[in-house]
Amino acid sequence: MIRFKIKELIEKKSFRDGVRIRLEDVALATGIHRVTLTNISSPRGANTTTDNLDRMCHYFGCKLDELVEYIPSEPPPPRKKPTKKGESSDE
Repeated sequence: MIRFKIKELIEKKSFRDGVRIRLEDVALATGIHRVTLTNISSPRGANTTTDNLDRMCHYFGCKLDELVEYIPSEPPPPRKKPTKKGESSDE
C-alpha cells in the first residue's frame, strides 16, 4: 500500500513557517484540486500523477520519500486486459 504523508508535512510546514496551513492553502499554492489532496491524504490513499507529486515536493521542500511511504501489504489482484466487443476474456 502507498501512503501519502501530506498531513505530517502540513504540520511540519505550519510549525516551521509559524502559520496555520490547510489543505485549501496547499491546493491554491500547488494548483492541485482540494478534493484530490483530500483523497490522497486519506488513510487508503488514491491514485495521482507524477506532476502532482512534483508539485507537492516543491511546495513542502521535501524529497519524494518524505511525501510517500510504501507499507507492505497483500498485492492487489492482477489487472485484466480490456477486451474488445465480442471477444472472450478467457484467452
